[in-house]
Amino acid sequence: MNTAMKTQAIRLAPSILSADFARLGEEVRAIEAGGADLVHVDVMDNHYVPNLTIGPLVCAAIRPHVSIPLDVHLMVEPVDALIPLFAQAGARIITFHPEASRHVDRTLGMIRELGCKAGLALNPATSLAVLDHVMDKLDMILLMSVNPGFGGQKFITATLPKLAAARARIEAHVASGGQPIWLQVDGGVTVDNIGAIRAAGADTFVAGSAVFGAPDADGGYRGVLQRLRAHAGQD
Repeated sequence: MNTAMKTQAIRLAPSILSADFARLGEEVRAIEAGGADLVHVDVMDNHYVPNLTIGPLVCAAIRPHVSIPLDVHLMVEPVDALIPLFAQAGARIITFHPEASRHVDRTLGMIRELGCKAGLALNPATSLAVLDHVMDKLDMILLMSVNPGFGGQKFITATLPKLAAARARIEAHVASGGQPIWLQVDGGVTVDNIGAIRAAGADTFVAGSAVFGAPDADGGYRGVLQRLRAHAGQD
């Protein structure tokens, strides 16, 4: 990890995929009170991925409960028709997979035109080469460290060198006058591996079961978020 990375703030984004859906408003309020920076919303369509989760109505329902941004990860295909619906529902960051769009550059432009930050999500086997001609339209790169579709999976360690390579691309882009780009990782993030993930270059961390599965005896959501931040090297 370079000196700039050591001093750079990190962002924690608990995924509501692992929350108690019977009391979702209470859950998102609790993670914000516990120190979360973003609410990560995993949207799955049983088409692009083998699972079905939530739509824009749920996003709109939780928006009034928190002041932190809703970070919406669209695992859907086709993606373009849903983007305006989630923007209207209160999303502030919208990320999609390049395989789900016929024209990635156009989709990124649409997200930004709707007033949201635009992100591109790459599966474990998706090459970083898809970033080559769209860096100027990206606010975030999301590297999947599990195969998308289900929570509770184990972190794929091959993501670490891929994170380092993505970080190098971002730093080269910024050095040439480009805008800052967040580097998010999603899948299997825990207190045991977040330090290595941070060292590889990530600055934004999605954690689902590691947060929402935290027992009350361990300080609940506040306790686990504090431990994640500490293990990532930020007090």
